[in-house]
Amino acid sequence: MKNTFGQSIAVTIFGESHGEAIGAVVDGLCAGLEVDTDLIDAQLAKRRPQGKTDTARVEKDEYKILSGVFNGKTTGTPIAILIPNENTRSKDYNYGIARPSHADYSAYCKYHGYEDYRGGGHFSGRVTAALVAAGAILISALEKKGIKIGTHILSCAGERDRAFDNISSDIDALKNAQFPVLNQDAEAKMTDKILEAKAQGDSVGGVLQTAIYGVPAGVGEPWFDSVESVLSHALFSIGGVKGIEFGAGFALAEMKGSEANDSFTMNDGKIVTKTNNNGGINGGITNGMPIVFNLAVKPTPSILKEQQTVSFTECKNETLKIEGRHDPAIIRRASVVVDSICALVVADMLSQRYGTDFFTQN
Repeated sequence: MKNTFGQSIAVTIFGESHGEAIGAVVDGLCAGLEVDTDLIDAQLAKRRPQGKTDTARVEKDEYKILSGVFNGKTTGTPIAILIPNENTRSKDYNYGIARPSHADYSAYCKYHGYEDYRGGGHFSGRVTAALVAAGAILISALEKKGIKIGTHILSCAGERDRAFDNISSDIDALKNAQFPVLNQDAEAKMTDKILEAKAQGDSVGGVLQTAIYGVPAGVGEPWFDSVESVLSHALFSIGGVKGIEFGAGFALAEMKGSEANDSFTMNDGKIVTKTNNNGGINGGITNGMPIVFNLAVKPTPSILKEQQTVSFTECKNETLKIEGRHDPAIIRRASVVVDSICALVVADMLSQRYGTDFFTQN
C-alpha cells in the first residue's frame, strides 16, 4: 500500500476511520514558512459536519504538529500532523457484507481480510481531515505568492450555482463560506434537495468547480506529468470523485476549432487569452490564465434504503440495510479537500520548476 504523493514536496497520509488517530507527514518544504494555525483551524471547520445536511459524527479535530515547526515557522524537516479520533461507533459495522459502491469487497480481495473495516478504515473520508490540515500550510504559502484556490458547488441534485466569473474576487468570496456557492439563492435550493434525499433514506451527488488563480505560465511538463495529469492523479484519490474536465471540458467536443480556440491578446503589458476554454493549460503546461476544472462527485454510497448485496466471506446473497451516521451529500465537505489537494500539487510543481526555496524568495 503506497500512501505518498508528490516529488519535491511530498505528503504521506496514515490512519483509519476508527483507529486511534489519522495524520499526515509533509516532506520537502523549505525552512522559514509561517504556519498559520488559525487557517488550519478554519479549513478543518469547513470540512467538519454541521447541521442536518451532514453526518452526525462530529470530531473536534484537535490536531497536534509533532515535528517540523518551531516558533511558528517550518524548519525544513518533515512536518508530522496527528489528529485523534474520538467520536467513533464501531458496533455499526459488520465484516463480510459488501456495502454497494464501497471498498469493502475490493479491499478484501487486495488485503485478504487483514484490513481494518471499521467505518471504512483507511478508505474512509475521515482521513481527508489530515490532508486538509496539511493543505492549509501550503494554501497560506501560495497566497503569499499571489496564488489563490477556490472551490464551489456548481450543481447538486439538479440545482445549479453560477460559474466562476471574476475569478479572483469569487475566490475571495468563498473564503469564509461554510456552504460554498457563489449565488446565495443556490444554497437554500441545494439544501432542500439534500434534506429531501435524507428524508427518503437516500443521498445525492453533484459537481464541484475549482479555480486556481495566479499560477505563472510555464509550470508543468508535457506528456506524463502534464498539469492535467498530475492534478487528476491527485484529485481522483478523493473518495467519491468520478470525473474531471478542464476548462470547457466535454463541451469542447461539440465545438468547432474557431469556437474552442483561446485567442491570445495583450492586456496591460501581459499576454492573456480572450477566453479560457482550455482551463489555463496548453501542452500540459500553464499559460498564465486561471486553471479551471469541474469534478463529478457521486452520491454518498451509505444510504438507509434496503439494498441487495453479498457476503464475500460466505459467498451468498444478502439483503443489507446500513446503520450508522452518514452524509446524505458529501459535496459540501469535499470542497475544502479539493482545495487542499490542489495546494499540495501546485506547491510541488512550483518547487520542481523554481526550487524548494521558491516560497521564501522575494
